[in-house]
Amino acid sequence: MWHFISEHISDETQQFFSCQKADRVSGGDTHDSYIIKDSTHRYFVKTRKYDDTQQLSHEAEGINAIANTQTISTPRVICHGITVNETPNMEYLVLSHVRFVEPTVPDYFTLGQQLAALHAVNAYTSYGWPHDNYIGASVQTNGRMASWADFFAEKRIGSMLERLASNGLWSKESGDIDGIVTKVKHLLSLHQPHPSLLHGDLWAGNVGFNKKGPVLFDPAVYVGDAETDLAMAELFGGFPQTFFEGYNQHTPIEKNYQLRKPIYQLYHILNHGLLFGAHYIAQARQVVDDIYSH
Repeated sequence: MWHFISEHISDETQQFFSCQKADRVSGGDTHDSYIIKDSTHRYFVKTRKYDDTQQLSHEAEGINAIANTQTISTPRVICHGITVNETPNMEYLVLSHVRFVEPTVPDYFTLGQQLAALHAVNAYTSYGWPHDNYIGASVQTNGRMASWADFFAEKRIGSMLERLASNGLWSKESGDIDGIVTKVKHLLSLHQPHPSLLHGDLWAGNVGFNKKGPVLFDPAVYVGDAETDLAMAELFGGFPQTFFEGYNQHTPIEKNYQLRKPIYQLYHILNHGLLFGAHYIAQARQVVDDIYSH
């Protein structure tokens, strides 16, 4: 595997690379992660058994989409592909190696400003993404739609609830899926936000800092309401108040965001229910009850 990947790196960089050392590092649940190096270069590599999902290719696409806005740093995609003549074949993604440093309080202010700049890019006219991709280990349902309320209600909440139901994790007693989708559509019906490129999976574990500033990685990109990234940043914590201050200085956060926030957080709670089970399902039911009370 390393010989195959080394050749691909050499081809892409036009600099000879031969992996002399591959150190395993802690990574996600869906893949293995390594730092590989020779005497002069080092790279960060993710690998997983090849299947039709090609999750790492979707990740590369998301990183490149964010990088192309030139608003916030990401690791550079060196190459990605599938090994051949191996059993099993492996899917791999090679990224530039980033040396992370401990962030300061002003670093988070900069992160907020740069995320707002990413969201402000004016390049999209509809919501969604051309094809499905992944949020963690879960399929993220996409397609493109002109109405934000329809997209979020159907492709985010409805799609996730249907998957939970088919896995026996969401029953009629938990809440009628069609009714919940209709309620979400109604609550978002007057909200047609600027179509922003989103990181999509913005928790503290998917942000780092190097000497030059913030670095985003592990995205689940699509085009939607910028507030969804902020809602997730609040849901799992890890972002100090200065992050939101930096964001707000660049792009003032609308006061009605607080009303939409639980709806946007529900998507991630449902996804965690799909991945990790009962505790999150109970939390999701509570959020659904709260949404119905509005």
